[in-house]
Amino acid sequence: MHAILPVAIGLVALLYASVGHAGATGYIAVMTLLGMPSAVVRPTALLLNVIVATIASVQFIRAGHFRSRLFWPLAVASVPCAFVGGTLTLPTAAFEAVLGGVLLASAARMLLDARRPMSADSPTVEPLDANHPPMVWAAIGGMIGLLSGLTGVGGGVFLTPALLALGAAPLKTIAAVTAPFILVNSLAGLGGGLLAGRPFPAAGLPVIAAAVLGGVIGSHVGAFRLPARTLRLLMAAVLAFASVKLLGRPLGL
Repeated sequence: MHAILPVAIGLVALLYASVGHAGATGYIAVMTLLGMPSAVVRPTALLLNVIVATIASVQFIRAGHFRSRLFWPLAVASVPCAFVGGTLTLPTAAFEAVLGGVLLASAARMLLDARRPMSADSPTVEPLDANHPPMVWAAIGGMIGLLSGLTGVGGGVFLTPALLALGAAPLKTIAAVTAPFILVNSLAGLGGGLLAGRPFPAAGLPVIAAAVLGGVIGSHVGAFRLPARTLRLLMAAVLAFASVKLLGRPLGL
């Protein structure tokens, strides 16, 4: 094991957990840069996702930001789709290039929004979750679940920009819905991988401990301490990092 791996994993977990994410794109980037084989990278990222997303879910729910009527339609549709996606191995270079552009545009929008005055409870636009029927959220959840299973991530990098674009909820509510969404999708993706014959990841204790510590610190700060503007800037940084990682993969970076 590379000596730098636990430190890098802990820092990724801290940053991502502060915005309700679990860090799969960051873990994948770190492990890929360190030369770990792809057969190990994908399931290990999902396992670390489960750990950090569990911690983040507890923290954001404890802080009172969770909204069940938004979460359940998304989750019920996403889980079986993530399971199916986890059983598949498909070429994704072109898709990741397009997705990277979408995420980069989302990050730029959030940076612009961060310059405007807004309260901690104010979404970008009027909340739409009460106006959209559950089937709309179920369709979004299903598509994101399939993409999550295919790419080996929990879906936060897909869900956050979608909810922000729709003005679905305040920022901390989006984070509080995203964390358990990532948890159930990561579990489903792991299950699909096991069904497809992939081995269960054997992450070392230092890596797991680093993920736990980073997840605890990051999610506590994000749920209880950070103002909405700082949270928006961190979300922009997370999405920008994910976009660079996705755009760089087709180029071999």
